[in-house]
Amino acid sequence: MAHAVASRYARALADLVLDRKAGPEPEEAVRQLTVLNELITGSPELRLVLSSPAVKPARKRALLERLTDALGIAALIRNFLYVIVDRRRTALLPEIREVFREVIDERTGWVEAQILSARSLSEAERERISHQMALLTGKQVRCNFGIKQELIGGLVARIGSTIYDGSVQGQLEALRRRLME
Repeated sequence: MAHAVASRYARALADLVLDRKAGPEPEEAVRQLTVLNELITGSPELRLVLSSPAVKPARKRALLERLTDALGIAALIRNFLYVIVDRRRTALLPEIREVFREVIDERTGWVEAQILSARSLSEAERERISHQMALLTGKQVRCNFGIKQELIGGLVARIGSTIYDGSVQGQLEALRRRLME
């Protein structure tokens, strides 16, 4: 149930960000929502004040206004945060931010890829892999590179629920399965 509620809020915010002419760019909106999410989830006191029914909504808004002004948060994101706080959905903010990122990526033609390799990759190798992932998916790809020394060699790419295994370990496992048949 919580995921469905968070998804509704995230999709509504994405609609506003993508349809509005006067507001932050989609990537900037994601960044601002991430900053606010980290600030609120990282401060138990702030989270308590924003979720407490004992604190009047006007005081919560005044606090949020000072906070968002100091951080340079766009009015659209600030107003969205007012709605979240007024409706006592502050606890859903991390999930809202996650779904919002996914919806913005989906609607703007981006996909995120997790790339694991046995060793650190050079910038040229990273560029080549990013280019190949873009050709493979037909979308713009945001690659997050990591190291997994157990791979022996090669790399493993995960995009959503799809895994592309080009590792030596994966090839050895496939060979073992074929030999066992």
